[in-house]
Amino acid sequence: MSEKWARLALGTYRWAGAIIFPVIGAYVAFRASKGKEERGRQGERYGIASVARPSGPLVWVHAASVGETSAVTPLVEAIVDMGIHVVLTTGTVTSAKLVQDRLGDRVIHQYVPLDLKPAVDRFLTHWQPDLAVICESEIWPMTILELGKRRVPQVLVNGRMSDRSFAAWNKRASIAEALFENLAHVVAQSDVDGERFRTLGARPVTVSGNLKVDTAIPPVNNSQLVELQEMVGSRKTWAAISTHEGEEEIVAQVHQMLKVRHRDLLTILVPRHPGRAGEVAAQIEAMGIRVALRSRNDPIVPETDIFIGDTIGDMGLYLRMAEIAFVGRSLTAQGGQNPLEPAMLKSAILSGRNVQNFRDSYQRLIKNGAAKLVRDKDMLAGAVNYLFNNPDERQVMIDAGLKTVEDMRGSLSRTMTALEPFLQPLVLQARLSNRESAWK
Repeated sequence: MSEKWARLALGTYRWAGAIIFPVIGAYVAFRASKGKEERGRQGERYGIASVARPSGPLVWVHAASVGETSAVTPLVEAIVDMGIHVVLTTGTVTSAKLVQDRLGDRVIHQYVPLDLKPAVDRFLTHWQPDLAVICESEIWPMTILELGKRRVPQVLVNGRMSDRSFAAWNKRASIAEALFENLAHVVAQSDVDGERFRTLGARPVTVSGNLKVDTAIPPVNNSQLVELQEMVGSRKTWAAISTHEGEEEIVAQVHQMLKVRHRDLLTILVPRHPGRAGEVAAQIEAMGIRVALRSRNDPIVPETDIFIGDTIGDMGLYLRMAEIAFVGRSLTAQGGQNPLEPAMLKSAILSGRNVQNFRDSYQRLIKNGAAKLVRDKDMLAGAVNYLFNNPDERQVMIDAGLKTVEDMRGSLSRTMTALEPFLQPLVLQARLSNRESAWK
């Protein structure tokens, strides 16, 4: 595709968005009815700010969901510590809650505007960011083009390019180049990601490692942990976290297979989307398995087979209840989920083979003996059983995971170095602004 056609395609995208903008309200209302939009703040999705812009320099940081928000939180804190205002946008209700819990009033949270020209234009007109920092793989054409038109520097941090996304962009190389040329810098997670961004026209590109390694260990309410541990007692436990549709049934079947040998077994199941917990519980109970739900405050009794962790922000609680963790979106779904939190919280890691989105992390963990991949439910059941019966081998995997995480640290420092040319002028501007305010 030629540059001319790429420009035409992007122009068509721009104006098509403007045309459908007046009727997009039905879509947002539908999402709100499903609990996917926060009632009372739907205007933010149209770029209507709910808070006044503070005076002085301001950085717009965008993180799509919970995982990206966790990854970027230390970076945001570092920017705020420099005296620079941050408006942090996310796209989900759960990530908004995470921002409130971890950052409070240190930042301004807004829901990200829809990638339509009127919404993006209204958002940028109000906030007038001096720098835009985008996390991971959030490539929104209209947003990138509008920022470019306003000459706002855009930096992609913790950049990731999945196999599927790379193949799709490669088929539209001219469009990719027309978009990525607007990025002032790409800080990629791995050498593979970095090379893919270069191939698609991004310049310059540096590699930092994964920001998720430099995040704090997931927190826990100690009194709640002690209460649950007392309920569990000396029972054997393993956890299946971040599971997707189809994987919960596999986990339940694995539980049944394991219980033949481990009569006191308790399986901890944490669906990736807590809203599915009721459906998951009904499916498992239909298999004759007794379930307890965390959201209902169901007690864990000796007869409880599977404890479903369906509360937001409690991954630190669930992972501390087991030393073996299967990480989902890897057997029946594609891409995998982040294995670094289980490694930080001293779990031997198991996963399916479809972990393309976290390839670098898994390669390191597997090389060091901290993680093992399984192909199906039989292999998963065998791996869990082996680790139950071989506590020394389980401890070797746990220790290897902790060492791998420690060896991977340093991404935050490397990312801040890449951002320094963009942030230092804003630091000086903030100091001048504060002095002028003091003189008045």
